[in-house]
Amino acid sequence: MKTKIGLTLAFAMTLMAGAAHAADKVTLQLKWVAQSQFAGYFVAKDKGFYEEAGLDVEIKPGGPDIAPEQVIAGGGADVIVDWMGGALAAREKGVGLVNIAQPYKKAGMEMVCPADGPIKTTDDFKGHTLGVWFYGNEYPFFAWMNKLGLSTEGGPDGVTVLKQSFDVQPLIQKQADCISVMTYNEYWQLMDAGYKPEDLIVFNYSEMGNDLLEDGLYAMEDDLKDPAFKEKMVKFVKASMKGWEYAIANPDEAAEIVMDNGGQDENHQKRMMGEVAKLIGEPDAKLIPEAYERTAKALLDQKIITKEPEGAWTSEITDAM
Repeated sequence: MKTKIGLTLAFAMTLMAGAAHAADKVTLQLKWVAQSQFAGYFVAKDKGFYEEAGLDVEIKPGGPDIAPEQVIAGGGADVIVDWMGGALAAREKGVGLVNIAQPYKKAGMEMVCPADGPIKTTDDFKGHTLGVWFYGNEYPFFAWMNKLGLSTEGGPDGVTVLKQSFDVQPLIQKQADCISVMTYNEYWQLMDAGYKPEDLIVFNYSEMGNDLLEDGLYAMEDDLKDPAFKEKMVKFVKASMKGWEYAIANPDEAAEIVMDNGGQDENHQKRMMGEVAKLIGEPDAKLIPEAYERTAKALLDQKIITKEPEGAWTSEITDAM
């Protein structure tokens, strides 16, 4: 009897051990360093939302030398956070990226110029130096310049493009007449540096109708052919959006969680969380087709991509949530 009980107990423990190791592993590659721009994912992990979904999620921070498209193409991630411009450009080059969810509904990109400088309207851009980040972040800028009919090769009838550092020094040091900022990040770095809102002329991409999709979730086309992988992505996106919903409702706690995961300057992270919430809006992760079409058209017009993308996004993941 004791032997039977012992065997039964051992078998039960084996089953429990197997269940404990049954969580599906998911590796998420972020587009940038740990900050509240990605709070929903850190919150989902910290609050156990991924674990509840049967997932073991690793969140890999990005940086200036990390291209998410290259990471996932090399097998270093299952899913990445990326901007649509970079994803479509990579797709045309053979990296089979597919947008599976779009948490950010609005773009946070802006261009700012000193109010006491030479630029007051877009008509004043000619002949001046404008700063923008590269590594895929330049596509919205180039699409906007193309829409304005301005050459980016310099000269009196175009603009000179400064390959901007990932800070606001080019404006402070007067290396550029205007620089690129994000509503949730570099804009506030300027405020911290002593600027006031009235000291700046702000060109907001979303308000001008020039916004291209930012911070979507992308997986590889071949992986999505596997039903088991697709089911894993449904769980991942659903748990991630639960994280975003919690982060938006509890911004201070979300910022603290980001800090625990490598974020810098808690006050900055709290402020960022508030601005990011405005870009996400309703946390449903559904891509708006019109926004995708606007993004693709802008890239085509600028010849960043040369042919109409096909199969570059799917609603199958969010429809199944």
